[in-house]
Amino acid sequence: MAMTPDVHGRDLRYFLAVAEELHFTRAAERMYVSQPALSKQIRALERQLGVTLFRRDTQGVTLTAAGAALLPHARQVLDAWDRGAAAVEEARATQRSTLVVGMSTSPGRGGLLPAIRSRFTAEHTEATVRLRQISWDDPTAGLADGDTDVAFVWLPLPEQDRYGWTVVAEEPRLVALPDAHPLAARTEVDFADLAGEPFLALPRSAGRLRDYWLALDARAEPPRIGAEIASTEETYEALVAGLGICLVAAGNAPLITLDGGVVTRPVTGISPSRYALAWRREDGRRALVRGYAEACRRVTGRA
Repeated sequence: MAMTPDVHGRDLRYFLAVAEELHFTRAAERMYVSQPALSKQIRALERQLGVTLFRRDTQGVTLTAAGAALLPHARQVLDAWDRGAAAVEEARATQRSTLVVGMSTSPGRGGLLPAIRSRFTAEHTEATVRLRQISWDDPTAGLADGDTDVAFVWLPLPEQDRYGWTVVAEEPRLVALPDAHPLAARTEVDFADLAGEPFLALPRSAGRLRDYWLALDARAEPPRIGAEIASTEETYEALVAGLGICLVAAGNAPLITLDGGVVTRPVTGISPSRYALAWRREDGRRALVRGYAEACRRVTGRA
């Protein structure tokens, strides 16, 4: 006899629960229905299929030959449906989800953020992009704690095997000085001439990034720390107060020179900085993460 094609998935789930528990009461508890309601549904399924699926006697519940034949196919059908439902949910979530973009300093750089957002939202029309400002004491801009999905960061990252990234810009590191500083009169400064100066440092929690902006790899002696800074505002105030000098990426120089009192000069003897969009490696296959990274590459000409 041909199996009728309009069996409900719900009825197959009830059948599977009883087949696996071999006990109507336990199966009913598992399915959050009453035992009489479950028994009624199983009898209705048996009538629909024209077979007896379970043998019920004083010894308990067992599968009949027909029930045993149906069992693997019921599992396959329900597994396939669950996979299909999960795929639909993932697609729906991707369409409607929010992408949190972290940063410690606004990228600026010729309207980079609006350009990336425009290209990204053109491809992901249902996605919402939310920007989150993160303190400089977290060099991953929220990635490490899961607070952000992608983030604009400076390389090198701590535990960088955890992350993937695409470089947004490679820029010279300049030195920022109070405009009355003796070295401010120069058009270019060799890093060796800065080694004895007090430097402004990122918080110790910034780890490798703190070392990088102190240019430890170019020093013979440990640096003198004039003050710790954790924001653009703190950097500016420490500079004009004469607490120290600091290195700054060329793209960020306008942020601390705009209000006057601070100048920047090119520095020889140190490597350029690398600014990147980063993400956790395990998120590299997420559609929104991939899409934002691709938009970033296209806007920066690195596709």
